[in-house]
Amino acid sequence: MVMGTFITLLILCAVVGLAVRSMVRDKKNGKSLQCGGDCSKCRGCH
Repeated sequence: MVMGTFITLLILCAVVGLAVRSMVRDKKNGKSLQCGGDCSKCRGCH
């Protein structure tokens, strides 16, 4: 494997890991992608 490809793969994995960690943390705090908890902005989708 070429060193540049390996470094790019590591950076990509780190970014994806941070995004997943942020989503899990938000879910534990009661936030989610579907509902931000602000009912005034809800369009009655659910």
